[in-house]
This record gives sequence, C-alpha cells and structure tokens, in this order.
Amino acid sequence: MELIMIMGIPASGKSTFCKARLFNTHVRVSLDLLNTRNKQRQLMALCFAMQQRMVLDNTNVSAAERAAHITDAKTNGFAVKGYYFESRLADCLERNARREGKEKIDPVGVIAKHKELELPAFAEGFDELYYVTLTDNTFTINPWNNEV
Repeated sequence: MELIMIMGIPASGKSTFCKARLFNTHVRVSLDLLNTRNKQRQLMALCFAMQQRMVLDNTNVSAAERAAHITDAKTNGFAVKGYYFESRLADCLERNARREGKEKIDPVGVIAKHKELELPAFAEGFDELYYVTLTDNTFTINPWNNEV
C-alpha cells in the first residue's frame, strides 16, 4: 500500500493533479474537504486499517509537518511517495488570482506558505520523490534531483 504526499504552496496545481491523476486509484485526504485535522487523522487511520491507497492533498510545506504522516505510514507498512509541486511565488499568485469563489484564497496566505516552504528530501523517509511542474495546464513529472 502507499501514501502519496503532495507538497507545494497554494495554487501550485496540487488538487488539480490529484483530481486528474489519482481520483480513481486513491482516497483523497484533504483539509480543504474535511475542515479539521481530527477528521483528517480519522480518515487516514481508516485508510491504514483498510490497507487503502491514499493521497494527502495538503500543502505539507515543512519537514516537521510531513514527519508525523511519514512515520504513521511506515508504521502501517505503507510506502511513501512524495510529489513536490514547483512553487514559484509569482506563478502561484497569478493562478490564485484567476480562481473564483471558495477556491481563491487571500494572497497573504500564498505568501505565508511560500515563506514556510522547505524542500523535501529522501532523508525524511520518502521511498520515491518527484518534482512536478505545471505549464499551460500540463503536468510534467520528473524524478527528484535535489532540486533547489
């Protein structure tokens, strides 16, 4: 079984990617959908118990934030795949500005997450790690290469 962890600042393409690429294969665990960390923990615990593949679709911008999820996954015998979404601030602010309704967030939130951003590393416990770029509504996935 596997836990896919999505990482990147708001408007980097994370949820769009999940819906397009993982909707039919993984349970989507997202604070945007569940609204509380308690509900998120409960859904993840259920997925672990049922040996159900899941994708954690949150910003997951810091190593500390990712650590507990990686530990839980490993404890439950899950492989952990990380997908880091290129998080250029100007690009994400532009995408966010084009959003409508509830999906659009205050630009201050995008900037704050960018300031918190720590690039992932295999040393955190990832079994696989990828770098995802979004250009003209097309996702390109490459193996992680100690991106900077």
